[in-house]
Amino acid sequence: MHLFEKTVSSDLIFDGKIITVKNDTAELENGEIVPRELVVHPGGVCVVPITDKGEILMVKQFRYPFQTVLTEVPAGKLEVGEDHREAGLRELREETGAVCEKFEYLGVCYPSVAYLSEKIHMYMATGLTFEKQDLDEDEFLDVIKIKIEDAVKMVMNGELPDAKTQCAVLKSAILLGKIGI
Repeated sequence: MHLFEKTVSSDLIFDGKIITVKNDTAELENGEIVPRELVVHPGGVCVVPITDKGEILMVKQFRYPFQTVLTEVPAGKLEVGEDHREAGLRELREETGAVCEKFEYLGVCYPSVAYLSEKIHMYMATGLTFEKQDLDEDEFLDVIKIKIEDAVKMVMNGELPDAKTQCAVLKSAILLGKIGI
């Protein structure tokens, strides 16, 4: 079949709390056998919470792989089989203390298609009211507000390097008429 690779074998290398690593062998459409390294992830969800003043609630948190603090939209990992809409509403409340009247699905983002199976479902939340933030015991973050227009500029200037944040912010800005296409 054109543009299809058939998995011939799959060896488990590592089975961790968040990811599984596999060393696969695949057959290409021309019959050639090639190695494929695969990181399996249960997926995630992110939310662009927008205040009535046109600000996005974003979180600043330390990201270990890059050894730096990044600014991102609220997000979280899905449990296996968990509904991404419910997870998004939960993450919104836990990380920012916000609940919303409207929760609009923006689609899915594949953050690294060459070796990672993670899919991140994106939402935009509006009509926000606030309750108490409910962070996990091992979660440390600051919530900040950034005007939508400023967040778009930050994406374009490379100040928001996180893939899910870039995609979700730009989609939200387009839907709200803040940038044209």
